[in-house]
Amino acid sequence: MMLFPGKSLRPFHNYRLLGILVIIFLVGGLVLGAKYYLGVQLAPAAGNSGAERVVLVKIPEGASTRQIGEILQRSGLIKNSDFFVFYTRFTGTEKELQAGEYQLSNKMSLPEIIKVIASGKVVYHRVTIPEGYTVAQICELLARKGIVDKKRFQEVVASGDFSYPFLEGVPAGPKRLEGFLFPATYRFRAGSSEEEIVDMMLKRFAEAFTPELEKRAQELGFTVREVVTLASLVEREAKLDEERPLIAAVFLNRLHRGMRLESCATVLYALGEQKERLSYKDLQVDSPYNTYLHDGLPPGPIANPGLASIKAVLYPADVDYLYFVSRGDGSHYFSHTLEEHETAAKIYLK
Repeated sequence: MMLFPGKSLRPFHNYRLLGILVIIFLVGGLVLGAKYYLGVQLAPAAGNSGAERVVLVKIPEGASTRQIGEILQRSGLIKNSDFFVFYTRFTGTEKELQAGEYQLSNKMSLPEIIKVIASGKVVYHRVTIPEGYTVAQICELLARKGIVDKKRFQEVVASGDFSYPFLEGVPAGPKRLEGFLFPATYRFRAGSSEEEIVDMMLKRFAEAFTPELEKRAQELGFTVREVVTLASLVEREAKLDEERPLIAAVFLNRLHRGMRLESCATVLYALGEQKERLSYKDLQVDSPYNTYLHDGLPPGPIANPGLASIKAVLYPADVDYLYFVSRGDGSHYFSHTLEEHETAAKIYLK
């Protein structure tokens, strides 16, 4: 039975086909558009022709994915922080992102950037702490290199909680760790806390001051801190390695005879400055560290000595010198008597 005799349905089929084609075209356009958008967002921020720029990016502890994305966008490493959030959630890498300082490039794609941050491969700072540096000098050096916050480092030095036998009984204060921040070359992980950095140096000291050296200190009747205190004087006075055992012997000989150490290095520490020559007024500075005025060892180390100076104290030269004076070229003239010393001083301290 025909409802509409003589009528053709062909136009209806044409419209349906046209609709399908339009839908296919729109879907295809959306797919191509999405593909293009993804390509743009995933591609390096610098593009193919832009100049490469290496950036150090610091991801703070506890930063959210959105905050990380904003940091990367501000640094010119990604194009859109919102897409960064979407992509890390979509790929399941959101919870893998780690705090720290990273070396990234605007030539890296978004997946490459995420891979680095998720790997935790942070930048390491290589720093050499010279022998004879004071805690104050170490603080200045690390702060200047952006490794520590100066105020926080000072707080940690003064009252940080560290469990090492050689620190037992040492009162809290800014000089508490003087002598124990071992001079060496370190690789500090970017983003390390001040506590971690100080602990690393204390641990290095504990490793350097072996049980054998501790036993030797006991044989000489010294505590570890007393050895380090005397070694710090040797470190500050000696310029030549071969003279360390000689200078150590002078100080030990004077201690054994009940003579004051009369070390210029202790006066300089008390003054808090460096001078080529000390005046008579300088030698009268009122400080427990002034060994021209006070008997025995100073209250604690005046610097952070290296292993050579520590060993010089534990294994001093077998000599009976009681005095030494600088020749002005880094070496010293050693004397047995005050008369001999005064004669040498007239020659070399013109």
